[in-house]
Amino acid sequence: MSDVEVTNEAAVRWIVLNRPESKNGLTDAVNQALIDALDGAAADKSIRCVVVTGKGGNFCSGLDLKAVTAGGMGAMDNVEEHMRKYFHGLIRAVRRVEKPVVALVDGAAVGYGADLAFACDLRIGTERTRFGEVFVKRGLMPDGGGTWTLPRLVGMGKALELMFTGDMIDTDTAQAIGLLNRVVASAEAEQQTWEFAKRLAAGPPMVHAWIKRAVYAAQSTDLDAALENEVRGQMQLLRSKDFFEGIAAFFQKRDPKFTGEQRSQRSG
Repeated sequence: MSDVEVTNEAAVRWIVLNRPESKNGLTDAVNQALIDALDGAAADKSIRCVVVTGKGGNFCSGLDLKAVTAGGMGAMDNVEEHMRKYFHGLIRAVRRVEKPVVALVDGAAVGYGADLAFACDLRIGTERTRFGEVFVKRGLMPDGGGTWTLPRLVGMGKALELMFTGDMIDTDTAQAIGLLNRVVASAEAEQQTWEFAKRLAAGPPMVHAWIKRAVYAAQSTDLDAALENEVRGQMQLLRSKDFFEGIAAFFQKRDPKFTGEQRSQRSG
């Protein structure tokens, strides 16, 4: 049994944290395995959607403190280097995937585990979902990109409240403030998430990539820069085979079959 299980099916890469004994706690080795799985998905043209989830009734509890402290005080050496490489590196790996990345949060996502879910493009929850930016209760601040992602998801005031208090929030609250895109029954969560992921995977990959580039770039640029990104992206997409396939499918009243291929210059 691997700490990180990877399954590829129907153009979807399903990445599972499999450390239920630690509530899917993270170590450097686990994070590196997740980074490798995500980078592999980014490079593999046959993969068009990624799902990240956890086994055993939890999404992720953040840093596995027991595993870290088992190494003695020496385990605290080079903390900054490890944070940058393995923990910030994992958040960057999520964002390097220019395909939809979905977090299936069936259970608790706590601390860095919450930040990992927030870094994904979409989040699906169940009646068991709970989020908590609990760093403050340990005398720490969020360190998984939460200071960047959470205000963009729920607004400045609510993000600061969650970080200042470290309060856990349940499914209903998470959905009400915009942290969850969908809520499904826990018993059906995997099946429904698979179906949703396959639907995303059937979409036009070049379009998904350009949407992600433009939307995330727009978070730190002005309107003119955002409009220019739209021009650049749309001009490339207008020359893609998927654009012509989409038009043909519309007139032929059928579902389009997107390939993500660019048309040759000679095809006009």
